[in-house]
Amino acid sequence: MGLFLQSQSVTAQVVAPTAPAAQPSARPGAAQPSGTVPGNTIPGRAGQTGLPGTTSPNNRASTPANIPTNGQNQTGRAANGSVQTQQGTNANGQPNAQNGQNGQPVLNPDGTPVVTDPNAVEQGDEQVQKSTEEVLEDGYAAARARERERLRAKIFGYEIFNNPLYANTFQANNNVATPRNYVVGPGDALNIQLYGYTEADFSQSVSKEGNIYFTQQTGIGPVNVSGLTVEAVKARIASRLSSKFVGLKSSSYGPQNTYLEVSLGGLRSIRVSVLGEAFRPGTYVMSSLATVMNAIYQAAGPDLLGSYRRVNVIRGGKVLTTLDLYDYLLTGIQRNDIRLQDGDIIRFGKYISRVEITGTVNRNNIFEMLPGETLDKLLYYAADFAANAYRNRVKVTRLTDRERKVIDVTQNDFKTFVMQDGDQVDVEQLLDRFENQVNIQGAVYRPGRYSLDQNKTIRQLIDNAEGLKGDAFTGRIQIIRTREDLSFETIPINLADVLNGTTPDVPLQREDQVIITSRFELAEGASVSIQGEVNVPADGVQFASNMTLEDLIFRAGGLKESAAAAQVEVVRRKKDVDINSKSAQVAETFIFNVDRDLTIKSSDSKFLLQPFDQVIVRRSPNYQIQTYARVEGEVTLPGAYPIKTKDQKVSDMVKLAGGLTPFAYVRGATLIRTIKLSDDELAQRQRSVDELADDARKSVVQIEAVTPYKTESIGINLQKILDNPGSDEDILVLEGDLLRIPKQLETVRLQGELLLPTTVKYRNGQNFQDYISQAGGFTDKSQRKKSFVVYANGSVDRTRKFMFFNIYPRVEPGSEIIVPRTTTNPITPQQIISQVTTITSSVFTLILGVLAFRNIQ
Repeated sequence: MGLFLQSQSVTAQVVAPTAPAAQPSARPGAAQPSGTVPGNTIPGRAGQTGLPGTTSPNNRASTPANIPTNGQNQTGRAANGSVQTQQGTNANGQPNAQNGQNGQPVLNPDGTPVVTDPNAVEQGDEQVQKSTEEVLEDGYAAARARERERLRAKIFGYEIFNNPLYANTFQANNNVATPRNYVVGPGDALNIQLYGYTEADFSQSVSKEGNIYFTQQTGIGPVNVSGLTVEAVKARIASRLSSKFVGLKSSSYGPQNTYLEVSLGGLRSIRVSVLGEAFRPGTYVMSSLATVMNAIYQAAGPDLLGSYRRVNVIRGGKVLTTLDLYDYLLTGIQRNDIRLQDGDIIRFGKYISRVEITGTVNRNNIFEMLPGETLDKLLYYAADFAANAYRNRVKVTRLTDRERKVIDVTQNDFKTFVMQDGDQVDVEQLLDRFENQVNIQGAVYRPGRYSLDQNKTIRQLIDNAEGLKGDAFTGRIQIIRTREDLSFETIPINLADVLNGTTPDVPLQREDQVIITSRFELAEGASVSIQGEVNVPADGVQFASNMTLEDLIFRAGGLKESAAAAQVEVVRRKKDVDINSKSAQVAETFIFNVDRDLTIKSSDSKFLLQPFDQVIVRRSPNYQIQTYARVEGEVTLPGAYPIKTKDQKVSDMVKLAGGLTPFAYVRGATLIRTIKLSDDELAQRQRSVDELADDARKSVVQIEAVTPYKTESIGINLQKILDNPGSDEDILVLEGDLLRIPKQLETVRLQGELLLPTTVKYRNGQNFQDYISQAGGFTDKSQRKKSFVVYANGSVDRTRKFMFFNIYPRVEPGSEIIVPRTTTNPITPQQIISQVTTITSSVFTLILGVLAFRNIQ
C-alpha cells in the first residue's frame, strides 16, 4: 500500500474556475474520448493536455504543426518577411548561432551572437528555453504519470468506467414510455391531443418561461407547466381546456365525450456538472431522462483520489442523495440513482480508506473500505477465495506510525478484524503436497494414485488396483518411502509371503510408492531371426515357447522358389563354452530338410527353437533366373536375346541377331557392360578422385561423380572374333551386356586444347598430325605428348616418346582425338633472365671455389 500512498503526494491539482459559457459541453448521449476533459484542460491529469501552447513528453502528438520538437530545425520569419532558420546544435554539440536576414547571425545588445538551445520551443514570437533540470523534470513527470496509470488500473471499478469498449453502452434510454413522475421543464416537447367528440392537436414545446399556449381562438391564456410532473401537467391542461371544451368532463350538458392525452414528444437537454475527484470533471449536456450513473459514465468515474463509496448529488445547494458505486458494481442494484435535473452537481470526494488484496483470490484489486468494515467484507469484495487458496490464515501488512508490521488473521477473526487505510492483504496458496496419497506402479491393472484412508495396507492397495497382472514378480517388491527430512528409503518386501499369509500385512504411510516389477523386465528380451531365401526376412522376431522351425518360416512368409529346402540351417549359441580349450565349440548348427508345404503333418521336423536361434535358408545352387543381353546397330534382328549357356560369347550373340548388315562397321563394334561396384571399390574410387582433384598442377582432369553402378565400354576386335569364333578374342557375355555395332563411320572428331576443335572427314592415308592441322594446330597450353585417340570400339591409344620425338597413334574412322591442356603457367622473359642469372652466379662461385682450393694445395 505504500505504492498508492506515495502517489497521493504527486497528484495535487489546481483547477482554475471558469465561466460556464466558456466550457464546451458534451452532446447528449455522446461518449467522451478517454483522456479528454470537457471545458478547460487541467494540468496534472493523466491522459490530459497541459496549458495551451505548451508541449510535454506525454502529449507530443498534439503539438501544433508550427511548433518544432526538440532537436529539429526551427523556421520563422523576420519582420521584413525573410525566413529565419534556427538550427539545433553544431557538429561539436554546441548550440548554433541564430541566423537572421541574409544568413547573418543575430547579435545580442552586447555584440555576442544569439544561440538557440536544442530544447527550445517556439511559441509565436516568443521563445522559451528549457534547461537540463526542466527536461529531467519532464521525464520524472512522465514516469509519475505512468505510475499513476498503473495504480489506477488496480483500483476496483476503474475498468468499468474507463474501458473504451463500454463508451457507448451506458447511455440514457430515450425510447421509453413517458414516466408519470417526469418533471416537465423548458424545452420539452409535449404531445397534447384531444380525441372523441372533439378532435384537436395542441402539440408544442414548453417555452423558456415554462409556458404553453393554445391557439385556434380558444381564448385560453398561457398555461405554466414548468416544474410539474406529466400527470400534473395533464390535470392542469384539462382544467383550463374544460372551460372551452365542455365534453372533457361530465356536466349538466351531458356525459364526458372528449378525452385528453398528454405525452412527451421530445426531451430537453440539461446541464449537469461533475466536480471533485472525477477523472474528467466538467459540465455535460445530457438528456433530461439521464440518471446519476449516466453522468458518472460520461465523466469516466472517479480519479485516483476519488471515492467510489460516497458520491454526492447536490441540488439547490444541498446534498440530495449519496451513491455507493459498490452497490452497482457488486450487486447491480442502483440505489439512489435518481433522475437528474438541470443544474445538478455530482461531486466525488476523496476516498475514505483503501486496502489492497493479492494472492489466491478471484479479484486482485485495491478496494475502498468504509469505516468499520472487516476482512470478511473485503473478501466479499474480492469475490471470495480462489479454489486453491489457503483459507485458515491470511497475512495483513499494516502501516504503523513508525514502520510496518505483519498481522496473522485466522479464519475465526475474519468477521471482527477491522481494516485500516493502507492495509495490504496477502492470501497464500495451498501446499503443493497431498495429505493422504499413496502410489502403486508396475504390474497391476490400475496403477496410479490412491487415498491412504481406504488403502492402509499393501493388500488393500493391490485389491483396489484391481489385483496383480499375470507377469507380476511377487518374490520382491519395493516401497519407496519419504522420510520426515524428505529423504527416501527403500523397503523390500516378499509379496508372495504377504499374500499367502505367512508374513503380516505391511501398513502404508503418506506418499509411499509401491513398485511391483514385471517378470519380463527382469529378463533379457528373447528373440529369434531368419535370413536368406524367405519372402520376409526378419531380425528380432519375439520368441515364444514351443516355437518350431516351421513356425518361424511361416512367420517369414514361407520359402522362396530359389530356397534350398534341404539345407535349412539353425545356428544356436553355446552357453557353456570352455574358455581354456583352443578348439572349444562356440556354436551349434542343425541342418533340416523342410517341406515347402508348411501344413502341419507328422513329417515335420518338430524342432523346437530356443531364444536367440538364427535360421539361415540358403539359395539352391541349381536355381538360375533368366538373363538377357542386347544387340544394337547394324545387325539383321537387333534386340534382347537370352543367355542360354554359361559359355555364350559375342560371336553367338551376332549369330542370334541374324548376322551383320552390309553397312556394319566391324572395327567400331563396342561391348558395353554395367558393373556394380562394391563398397570397397566405391571407397577406392572416391580416394582416387580426391587425389586427382588435389593434383591439378600438371593437367586439367574432368572428374565424374562416383556412383555404385558404372557403365564401361570394352574394346573388342569384332573382325577377329567373327573370323575365329571361340578364340581368346571372343569374350563371354554377361547379363545386361550391350553389343553395339555402328554403321560405317567416315568422320574423325578432334577435341581438347586445339585452336579449332571440330569434326572432319576421315581420309585414308592421313596421319595424326594431318588431322591436328585441320583443327588449326596445337595451342600454347596443349600437352602434345599426352595426346591420345579413342577408337570407335572404345579402345584407347596414347602418344609415345622416342628420344626427342613424339610417336602419335594411328587414326581410324570414328576415332576421337583428344589433346589435354596443361595448367602450368609459361615462363616469362623476366623469369628466364632471373634463372639464368642465378645459374651463372652459382657456376662462377663454384669455379672460384675450385681455383681457391687448388691455390691452397
